[in-house]
Amino acid sequence: MRFITNVIINMAVFLACSMLFPVGFQLADMLTALVAAILLATLNIILKPILFVLSLPILVLTFGLFTIVINTILLEITAHLLNGFAFTNFGWAMLVAIILAGVNFIFNDRSKLKIERY
Repeated sequence: MRFITNVIINMAVFLACSMLFPVGFQLADMLTALVAAILLATLNIILKPILFVLSLPILVLTFGLFTIVINTILLEITAHLLNGFAFTNFGWAMLVAIILAGVNFIFNDRSKLKIERY
């Protein structure tokens, strides 16, 4: 269920960012956004833990801020593997990664709340 939630959130952010930043982020259509969201969620499951372990010393030195660079690298890999999904440069990819991390933080943390009735 969490995978589907991440895919929906990623797709919505991709669509919004392509409308907000048409100069730096190109997205062909909604189907491309869906495929990119699925691909990014899959890369987050497979590659992200490996990148975290490999970059652990840098993550400790930067107090976790290097996570943004890891997310940007995963976005660039997604853009490289998929036609119709592209960034003008690394800076635009980093901006989308920051927005994506913020939106995922807001929506995914809300699902962890446990509401109890007394």
